[in-house]
Amino acid sequence: MTERTSSKQAIEVVEPIGKRVLIRKDEDKKITRVGIHLPDKIEIPTITGRIVAVSAEIERDENYPIRQYDRVLFNPKHSVPVDFEGDNRLFVIPIEDVVAVFRRETK
Repeated sequence: MTERTSSKQAIEVVEPIGKRVLIRKDEDKKITRVGIHLPDKIEIPTITGRIVAVSAEIERDENYPIRQYDRVLFNPKHSVPVDFEGDNRLFVIPIEDVVAVFRRETK
């Protein structure tokens, strides 16, 4: 009788702790609003991104109307990059550095 072993690979996730969120920063722009293509070494830095994960502390706090997948404007000064993916666009941000949430109003 042979014994079968199932080898399941564990998926690694990043969960922010304390009053922090995990944000995937939007790509830097290489074209200006008027359509001018910028050279490869020059980019317009963006400070917008999508919420990937919210800490349990923030999720329970009604003072922070932020949910997963929200698009936000943030101050990158205190951001901590997460070397988790090849594109390296994930950052852990203190909730105080999230300055605005983009919402669509439906009438």
